[in-house]
Amino acid sequence: MINYICNECDRTYPHDTLEFKCACGGLFNLEPFDLDFKKDSTDWSIFRYFGVLPLKGSDEVVTMGEGMTALVPYDSKRPNWLLKMDYMMPTLSFKDRGAAVLVTLAKHLGVKKVIQDSSGNAGTAIAAYAARAGIPCEIFVPAKTSPKKIQQIKAHGAKVVLVQGSREDTAKAAYEAASDNDAFYASHVYNPYFYQGTKTFGYEVFEQLQDEMPEFFVLPVGNGTLVLGVYYALCELHTAELIGHMPKIIAIQSEYCAPIHYAFHNSSVPYSSSGKDTLAEGIAIADPKRGNQIMEAIRKTGGDVHLAPEHKILEAKKQLADRGFFVETTTAATFAGFFDYIEKHPELENDRFVLPLCGAGLKSE
Repeated sequence: MINYICNECDRTYPHDTLEFKCACGGLFNLEPFDLDFKKDSTDWSIFRYFGVLPLKGSDEVVTMGEGMTALVPYDSKRPNWLLKMDYMMPTLSFKDRGAAVLVTLAKHLGVKKVIQDSSGNAGTAIAAYAARAGIPCEIFVPAKTSPKKIQQIKAHGAKVVLVQGSREDTAKAAYEAASDNDAFYASHVYNPYFYQGTKTFGYEVFEQLQDEMPEFFVLPVGNGTLVLGVYYALCELHTAELIGHMPKIIAIQSEYCAPIHYAFHNSSVPYSSSGKDTLAEGIAIADPKRGNQIMEAIRKTGGDVHLAPEHKILEAKKQLADRGFFVETTTAATFAGFFDYIEKHPELENDRFVLPLCGAGLKSE
């Protein structure tokens, strides 16, 4: 297993610490580690890429066959718009990628309890994989979270704590509980092992497309778990000269909650704002803790941050359904933003894009 390093003061912490951030207030990254790009072609989960994951030394992985999702053209007229079917996962969202790696770490450490906060999908993923690993689990979610997501979390035997207030209030309640109970805080925001799981999205696209890597990845951004994961994968592949160019990341935020967009275009740091209620609950993060890292990743790819018009989210959901894709509303927001981006940049319409279907429609009301 790989140790942590503070992204502010460079202090190191052992991988078995229950601390989830540095004493200086900085967040953890992982120390550099050697990568083995040889894949295990007999493994049909994300652990096919075990050699690029920070799990060397673990006795066993916690898996339910997550990953290896198909790339499907948007429609016959747009074969260059490729949709990665990440809602075809054990818990119906891409968060299973990160949960499998993070719960593998928790199992390796022999933790007695995990605590996590979520707007829904990450909580479901951690609850499911914790159940698989036999670890008791407590998930904090905003009280206004979709009842279907709450029901799904409970189905895995996790205790659900409903928190009145914002997504940030929920996070605060969770990490206070983790600190008080000496539990493992399985945070998809604070713990960098989670991002190592989501980076397998990029490795799969590379395996599927090889020399035809896209010009663009269009990704939702709230806390940045997919943006950072894909960025790490692209950097590793590009440094190893396995891909010839660095695809650009276009990050999408709801116009009603867009701190990354505001900071990217107007300021050097994200601002905290409750904003208006948005249909895209999965990315309604007013105070993204890794905001600077997210913006740095986007800039280093030559990418951009674009807004999803709120009034076009349900329209985008219908357009996807008309083509056979039943997605949750947050995923539809990504496409609402993408369609608006293409309208403003028609010269890019024939470029190759990869977009994720992050969550299944059964999760939304």
